[in-house]
Amino acid sequence: MTVFSAPAFDEHELVTFCSDRDSGLRAIIAVHNSTLGPAVGGCRMFPYASDTEALHDVLRLSRGMTYKSALAGLPMGGGKSVIIGDPKSQKSRALLLAMGDFINSQNGRYVAAEDSGTGVDDIRVMSERTAWVSGMDDNEYGGDPSPSTALGVYLAIRTAVSHRLGSVDLRGLTVAIQGLGHVGYYLARHLTTEGATVYGADVNSANLERAVAELGVITTEPGEILRLPVDVVAPCAMGAVLHSGSIEELRAGIVCGAANNQLASEGDGALLQDRGVLYCPDFLVNAGGIIDVHHQRIASPARVKRAHIGRIETTLSSVLQRADEQRRQPRLIAEELAREYLAQGERAALLKAAC
Repeated sequence: MTVFSAPAFDEHELVTFCSDRDSGLRAIIAVHNSTLGPAVGGCRMFPYASDTEALHDVLRLSRGMTYKSALAGLPMGGGKSVIIGDPKSQKSRALLLAMGDFINSQNGRYVAAEDSGTGVDDIRVMSERTAWVSGMDDNEYGGDPSPSTALGVYLAIRTAVSHRLGSVDLRGLTVAIQGLGHVGYYLARHLTTEGATVYGADVNSANLERAVAELGVITTEPGEILRLPVDVVAPCAMGAVLHSGSIEELRAGIVCGAANNQLASEGDGALLQDRGVLYCPDFLVNAGGIIDVHHQRIASPARVKRAHIGRIETTLSSVLQRADEQRRQPRLIAEELAREYLAQGERAALLKAAC
C-alpha cells in the first residue's frame, strides 16, 4: 500500500517519513491543509502495531486538525506527527533531539506541540533543534494546553446537555470519562465542581487514585466505562472507541469528549444517530488546546484566550441546531462548515495574489 492509496489519505499536501538509526527515531509528519496558515498539531508517541497503523493515525489526525483550526477561527492549517515507539520505555533525549531535527527539516510547514505520549518538557527538548514548536509558555500550567482542552469540552458538554435536556444546570448529571490523564482530570474537576457525578476509568492507576482522592470520581473498569447508564460519555483517551460493538452497548444519550477520531469509521456516526445518541464532533469540542497554543504563540492575555475558547459553545450550538433542522449528523454539518471556512480562505488568498 502506498500513501496515496491509504484509506485515510485525503489530498494531504505533505507526508514525510524519518528514520534515524543512532537515536532509534521512526516518525511521520503529515500536513493535511495549509490554506489558513502553517500546519500546527501535536506530536504523538505511541507503540503502533505496524507502520500502516501509524500512517493511518497521522493521516486522520492531521485532517482533523484542519477542521479543528478552521472551526475555531484560527489562522492555522492542519498537521500532525507521530513517533512510533513506547513513550514509557523508548523515549530518550537523543530521540527527541532527532525529532526536533526532523521537524526543522520541514522549514516551518509544520509546527509541533505536545500530544498523547509527549509533554511540554519533551517539546522543550525538541526546541533545542528547531523553532517550529509551540505550547511551552511558563503559564500556570507550565505551557500545557490540556486544561484549555478540558475547558472547551466542559463547555461543549454544557451546550449538549442544554440542547438535549433543556438545562445548563449540571447538578445531578452523570458523566462517564474514559481516560483521566491531563485532559480527563481537568474535565472531571470542572464537572464535579458543578455538582455532576463523575465515573472514570484509566489504565494508569496513578491517574485513577488522583481523581478519586481529589475529586471524588467513582471508578470503574476500562472495559465497562462506555456501557454505564449515564447521561454523558466523554472519551478522553485514544481514538476509534466508537464502533458497531461499543455503540450497540452505549446507554448514554450524549457522547462528548476530548479524544481525537472517536469514530472508528465514517459509518459509525450514522449508527449513533440511528440509536438516538447525540454525538458532538470531537474536532469541534476539543479545540481548546490548539486555541491555547495559538494564543501562546501571539502572547495573548488570559482573558482573550478564555473568550476564544468560549466560542466553542456558540459554534456547537449552531451545529446542533442545523443538524436538527436538516435531520443530519452533527459531524457532517461541522465538516461542511469547516470546508466553507477553508473555501473562504482559498478565495481570500487568490484575491491577495491577484492584487
